Amino acid sequence: MKTISARESDIERDWFVVDLEGQTVGRAASKIATILRGKHKPLYTPHVDCGDYVICVNADKVKFTGNKWVEKEYHRHSGYPGGLKSIRAEELLEKAPEKLFTFAVQGMLPKSKLGRQMINKLKVYAGEEHPHQAQQPEPMEL
Repeated sequence: MKTISARESDIERDWFVVDLEGQTVGRAASKIATILRGKHKPLYTPHVDCGDYVICVNADKVKFTGNKWVEKEYHRHSGYPGGLKSIRAEELLEKAPEKLFTFAVQGMLPKSKLGRQMINKLKVYAGEEHPHQAQQPEPMEL
């Protein structure tokens, strides 16, 4: 048996659209991270970006379990002393629901150049509308 590694020329990227209404953030994010990495394909190669594009709609209608809306915080740091900024999950949902879901998926991807390349294939929108009709995305159930 021969081991097959994917090359950039061998990769065919598909477009999927996912409705996040009523979905739990972590469970949906883990399945979408798998698709962005390409682990659902038989030609998966860890060091090559062979994943597909994912369009997420209704990001403002996701849910958390337990008290995560109040207790979960997202942190960022400016790099300067005293530059830590925190925001609760419910505040982030009101302010930027796209970022809430993007942060969840980004945490499940590799922390490298390859992971930053993969997160660019994720398109998240707060409402039903998205500008990617020309790519003819296939609906996908999680």
